[in-house]
Amino acid sequence: MTYEIGYLVGSLAKGSINRTLSRALIASAPDDLSFTEIPIGDLPLYSWDYDADFPPEGRRFKAALEASDGLLFVSPEYNRSIPGALKNAIDWGSRPWGQNSFARKPTGIIGASPGGIGTAVMQSSMRGVLSFLDAPQLNAPEAYITYDAADFGPDGTVVNETTAAFLRHYMSEYCAFVQRVLAANAPGHIGDEDPASTK
Repeated sequence: MTYEIGYLVGSLAKGSINRTLSRALIASAPDDLSFTEIPIGDLPLYSWDYDADFPPEGRRFKAALEASDGLLFVSPEYNRSIPGALKNAIDWGSRPWGQNSFARKPTGIIGASPGGIGTAVMQSSMRGVLSFLDAPQLNAPEAYITYDAADFGPDGTVVNETTAAFLRHYMSEYCAFVQRVLAANAPGHIGDEDPASTK
């Protein structure tokens, strides 16, 4: 069985090192996984004013999330937190209330940075958000990639064998996690009842 994985790159930069990392992850993944990027750059800034009638960009984004068996977030860290474009996309995907497109989707979080701690603080912030959204997360191995341009080719090849072996291990564990979560998930609701409706 092949699992359809939607991946989101948290940077909008043309030369994003995390886009390079995403190519390396895809090249390192088991054959059980198939990947489709879910773009986030065309989404307007979220406001609940849109909830009554989502624009086409928001509907396309939510449809792409819902068509995915699992989700992979490949993102930099901005100011010790989640990049604005990625957080905006998460807000779109979780709304309107009761139509949370992240619920029960197995997720992985990974990111690259030139700094020594990789994207550790961003990932910590993401885990809190995804926990609230009922999106199961691969907790180990943790993956904080210190990026060295000499290690990565533009097509996803990884020259440094230590890094290549780690990425293969990470993607193998992510694949097994997707399989476990989907095997355990029973059909059910997506999202919670609007608290205002019970008042």
